[in-house]
Amino acid sequence: MDVKHDGHDRPDIIAATRGGDASVGMDGEADPATASLEQALFWRDIYTEILTMEESVLARIHQLMTNQSPQARREVELTNVPVVEAQAGRFRVRLGFWQSRVEAHR
Repeated sequence: MDVKHDGHDRPDIIAATRGGDASVGMDGEADPATASLEQALFWRDIYTEILTMEESVLARIHQLMTNQSPQARREVELTNVPVVEAQAGRFRVRLGFWQSRVEAHR
């Protein structure tokens, strides 16, 4: 059975696309333009927590890559690394939105 997917119904494609799109906030996230200081502090802390995790994941991937064959390492460089880097970039940008909002309240 040969089923063709355009990618729109694949959870991995949806997650990868969402993960790299800094314009997409998290479910339930307040609007940075109108958020209170309490909301800004909350979301700044959430994004800090997630970014810290993503950076740890990326560091671990690089550590594991040192023991891989060149072929395996290249595949990880082409697939895993860009996804995690894109996710970290998204969280870094979102953190910046919230940090700016916190500073605007002070």
